[in-house]
Amino acid sequence: MDCLILPTYFPNIAHFVAMVNTDLVYFEVCDNYQKQSLRNRTEIYGANGKMALTVPVSYSQKNRQLYKDVKIANDDNWQLQHLKSLQSAYSMSPFFEYYIDDLMPLFERQFTYILDLNLKCFEILIEHMQIDMSTSKTEVFEKIPNNKIDHRFIANRNYEITSFDYYTQVFTEKHGFISNLSILDLLFNEGPNTELYLKQQKL
Repeated sequence: MDCLILPTYFPNIAHFVAMVNTDLVYFEVCDNYQKQSLRNRTEIYGANGKMALTVPVSYSQKNRQLYKDVKIANDDNWQLQHLKSLQSAYSMSPFFEYYIDDLMPLFERQFTYILDLNLKCFEILIEHMQIDMSTSKTEVFEKIPNNKIDHRFIANRNYEITSFDYYTQVFTEKHGFISNLSILDLLFNEGPNTELYLKQQKL
């Protein structure tokens, strides 16, 4: 069965669990942008616990915009701030040095649109995780998708899942295991075991 996913910034583990267990992944690119979602936000595990990294966007609730038309507010040097946060959180993880160079284009290139950034995140992650995945993009918005499992709700910030299996995280001894963080948390800690872990999980 195919699935429908909203592209998000360094997607959480639930996104990838949905994607590795499907035939074809459709990226929703025709919907209206919604604030308070994971479209421009990811959550990592820092020294003080869960930490949000947010991409600033130029968006007004008064003027409804399509997701694909929402621009990134590149006035602030947010990319450098995010990179420093990742280095602080994961420099001691087993696979940080192995993957960080592959991710650098996301911090060195200035993107105009949040959707383009998020799609590039998926592209680079899938390539360097060596996951075989077929993807496509929607051409029209369907409130109730036809012949697709609708996983767009995973992009809601209030969607929580705690049933994923334990793996060792950098600050586990300080704050315990935190489930369903950014895929980067799993990748930096589990490395080549990431795909196997994802396929063993259920939403």
